[in-house]
Amino acid sequence: MKKIQDLLQERILVLDGAMGTMIQRHGLDEKDFRGVQFKDHPFPLKGNNDILSITRPDIIKEIHRQYFEAGADIIETNTFSGTTIAQADYHLEAAVYELNYQSAKIACEVADEFTAKEPNKPRFVAGAMGPTNKTASLSPDVNDPGFRATSFDELKIAFKEQAKALMDGGVDFLLLETIIDTLNAKAALFAVQELFEETGKQIPVMVSGTITDASGRTLSGQTTDAFLISVSHVPLLSIGLNCALGADKLRPYLQVLNENAPFFVSAYPNAGLPNEFGHYDQTPDEMAAQVEEYLKEGLVNIVGGCCGTTPDHIKKIAALAAKFQPRKIPQAETVNQE
Repeated sequence: MKKIQDLLQERILVLDGAMGTMIQRHGLDEKDFRGVQFKDHPFPLKGNNDILSITRPDIIKEIHRQYFEAGADIIETNTFSGTTIAQADYHLEAAVYELNYQSAKIACEVADEFTAKEPNKPRFVAGAMGPTNKTASLSPDVNDPGFRATSFDELKIAFKEQAKALMDGGVDFLLLETIIDTLNAKAALFAVQELFEETGKQIPVMVSGTITDASGRTLSGQTTDAFLISVSHVPLLSIGLNCALGADKLRPYLQVLNENAPFFVSAYPNAGLPNEFGHYDQTPDEMAAQVEEYLKEGLVNIVGGCCGTTPDHIKKIAALAAKFQPRKIPQAETVNQE
C-alpha cells in the first residue's frame, strides 16, 4: 500500500465530515449513552458522543461507512473529547483509554474493510485529538486574568494517554484539531514526541487550527502565520484549518498557509455559519462551490468538512477534488554562503 506522503503528492485526499451532526440524526437517549457498561454510572452521560464507541459501536461504524461510501479517503476516530480533562465533565476519566482504543479499533476495522474492496484506493484513519475544554493561555475568570484552569503539564499527561490508546488501537496518524490555543497544541505535540521516543514507534502527525472570528486570529490571539511558526518545530505531515468559519471566510487564511507552510495543507470548514438555533444550513452544493475555490487555486492537499457537514457534503467535495491537482509544497530557499 502506498504511503500517505506519496498519495498526497499525487492527488487531493478527502477527509470525512462531522460526527456530531450524524449522531444527532439518531435521536439517542440516556440509555444509548449508558449502555450496559455504564448503566450504574451516577452522573448523566447524554451528549458524551465519544462514549458511544463503547456503548453503541454499531452507530459509529455505520457513520464511518457512510463517509467512506461518500468518497472519503480518511476518517477521524470518534475521540474529539477523549482526554481525561474533557471527560471529567462526565466523571469518566477512568474510561479514557478504553474509549480511545475502541474508537480507533472500530474506525480501523471499517477502513480495512473498504481498502480490501478497493486496494487501489487505500483508506486511512486519523486519531482525532480535540483541543480539550480548558486552555493553558487564557483565564476563564474575567475577574482573575492570571488564573488558569489547566497547565502545560496536565495537558501533556492527558494528551499522552489519549495518543497512546489511539496508537494501540491502530490509527495511521494523529490529528490535533480545532486548536484555539497554541499552547495546548504545543503540550499535545510534546506529549506525542515523548511517546514516540518511549515506544520507538512513530506515525505521522497532522495539526489543524481554528480561526475564531473575522480578525483572522485563534482564540488565544495568534495570526495564521504566527500559529504556523509556533508548531513548525515538529516535522508535521500537514497543517491546516478547520471549524469556526465557513469555507469562503477561511480562504484568505489558507492562502497564508499555502505560501508559507513547509508541510501539506488541510482544510475542513463548517457548512457555513450556524443559524440562531445553532444549526448549519449550507447545502452540499453551496459548500462545494466555495471549496472549489481552494481547489482552483491549489491551496490544499486534504479537504473535508467540520460542523454541519454530512456524507452528502463530502460526496460533492470528493467529486470536485478528483478534478484538481494537489498543492505543491514550496521549496525552501537556500542561502549561498560563498
